Order: sequence, then C-alpha cells, then structure tokens
Amino acid sequence: MTKKLKDEELKKVQDLNNKFLQTKVKIADTVLNMLKFTAEVDGVQAEFQAVEKQLIEVYGDKAVIDLRTGEVKEPEKENIDGENK
Repeated sequence: MTKKLKDEELKKVQDLNNKFLQTKVKIADTVLNMLKFTAEVDGVQAEFQAVEKQLIEVYGDKAVIDLRTGEVKEPEKENIDGENK
C-alpha cells in the first residue's frame, strides 16, 4: 500500500517549493542586473576619464572645476606654518 500526503500537506509543500523557486529567480535577476549595471558604471568611468584627460590638457592638472557652475579655479595654495607655499 502506497502512502500519500493529505491534500493540505501536498498543497503546503507545493506552495513552499514554488515560493522557493520564485525567490531563486528573483535572486538570479538581481545578480544579472547588478552585472549589467556594473558594466554600465565601467563605461561611464571610462568616458569620465577621457573627458577628464581632455580638460586637463585645456585647463591643467591642478585646475579645480565646480561641477554645478562650470567655474574653473586654480587650487588654493597650501598654508604651511602660516606661510603660503
């Protein structure tokens, strides 16, 4: 004689298994999105470096740029022991 789960036991186990599988899919989707966005960030960083290199050629490597206004300033001189160096 074969034993069989009661209907409510079977439904409970099936529901839990479905939740488990759905959660695994959500985790996989999250990891795939993370990889996609990581690649996107890498691309933006590469673009930023290229633009930064161009700006250095025009304004010098010591220039300070206000990203809100676009104003370019020379860096403030260091004040060491009360003297500008």
